[in-house]
Amino acid sequence: MPANLSPEYKAAEAALRRSRDPQERLEWLREMLRAIPKHKGTEHLQADIKARIKELAEAIEGGRKGGGHGGGPALVIRPEGAAQIALIGPPNAGKSSLHARLTGSGAHVGPYPFTTRYPQAGMMAHEDTHFQLIDLPPIAPEHAAPWLANALQTSDAALLILDITEPACLDQLQAVQSLLGNVRVMLTGVWEASAQPCTGTPQDSADPFALRLPTLMLANKAEEIADPDAELLALRELAGLQWPALAVSARTGRGLAGLGPWLFRNLGIVRVYTKTPGHPVDKHRPFTLRHGQTVGDVARLVHQDLACSLRYARIWGHSGFEGQQVGHEHRLEDGDVVELHT
Repeated sequence: MPANLSPEYKAAEAALRRSRDPQERLEWLREMLRAIPKHKGTEHLQADIKARIKELAEAIEGGRKGGGHGGGPALVIRPEGAAQIALIGPPNAGKSSLHARLTGSGAHVGPYPFTTRYPQAGMMAHEDTHFQLIDLPPIAPEHAAPWLANALQTSDAALLILDITEPACLDQLQAVQSLLGNVRVMLTGVWEASAQPCTGTPQDSADPFALRLPTLMLANKAEEIADPDAELLALRELAGLQWPALAVSARTGRGLAGLGPWLFRNLGIVRVYTKTPGHPVDKHRPFTLRHGQTVGDVARLVHQDLACSLRYARIWGHSGFEGQQVGHEHRLEDGDVVELHT
């Protein structure tokens, strides 16, 4: 029997695909359940939606309680900074070494697999913003972390770390994709501000419940290869991947200086500075948005109540002329200064 899904259902499904915020995804799932036609042809889909709602609601509640059992380490990290980026990959690829070098976290690094057992957060600075990098346990058939999919729900993107000197790195890459696919996490080459969006793999299916993470592949240990860029190109061709990729070295720092600018550009980060009427602009801590977000979004970041009481704003910068009076829906550009009036 055809499902005959309504426009309201399709709109909610499209919004679910775009969202990576767990609470927001939960609301869209509930909207899909509300809007889906109730007949025999949709019984299986209804059951799937209900199961996903239950799973996500339990994950959110578990995160609020601190994640682990008995006061253990948190398994879901609250997002901070301009974006939360998950570091994923097979064992001994150098994730923790990269995390330590990029964030100064002092992450425990060892020459043996599965050194990382729980999520570890650190902040990587880029100009006057920070990216939150989450070092996660390795992904391998012999070490399945049942909570990994829930830990990834809050991430805006992923850095997939591979050891480019490892002869089995192609098999490891395929194993990572397969294991993540089993828990409905899809790695994709589509980045928000990418000029040429591309799919990462044929496994990036039409599953509306899958979490799609924009992915940048980092081929680590590049210092051990004479021509790491050629080696990386060959790997991508063999794997049939269109993810963006960089050859890097946790040991020497090769390729890492450009990581912050790359993430800033491809995530579509917009920095907005606020000022109080009659006072100079605060240039120390910008609010971070995405391309297309508005004055109303800034007001909500400052305080939820301010979004309701906001009458208008004045802006200085690229999105308007100096001191222009604008409303809630005015779209902002990087470097804009906003003065909010209630």
